[in-house]
Amino acid sequence: MTYIAGFLVPVPVAKRDAYVDMARKSWEIFRDYGAIEIMEAWGDVVPEGKQTDFRRAVDLEEGEAVVFSWVIWPDEETYKACEASMETDPRWQEMGADMPFDGKRMVWGSFAPVFHERA
Repeated sequence: MTYIAGFLVPVPVAKRDAYVDMARKSWEIFRDYGAIEIMEAWGDVVPEGKQTDFRRAVDLEEGEAVVFSWVIWPDEETYKACEASMETDPRWQEMGADMPFDGKRMVWGSFAPVFHERA
């Protein structure tokens, strides 16, 4: 069964291209560790909710957009091996030095699928 890592990221609109470049570099590393798919989606319609919403989740500031992304892994073990590599693989450190967003406001988690269909 697959395993999913999901992210919400506040990205300055002016740094969209830098974010996409970073996402492409991340994909190369994720793929090296066994990821099978990535999706990076730039916020288009992200309404304000009454109690909570994507904007509040990342403390969105003026001039920023919410990015919703996920990485699909073949299983939890493969994901955890990649997660552990973030402390030891120098490629992660190189990328982290120049992130085009405020990583403190990123929301992330890993998820075990319970239902999946595709047309």
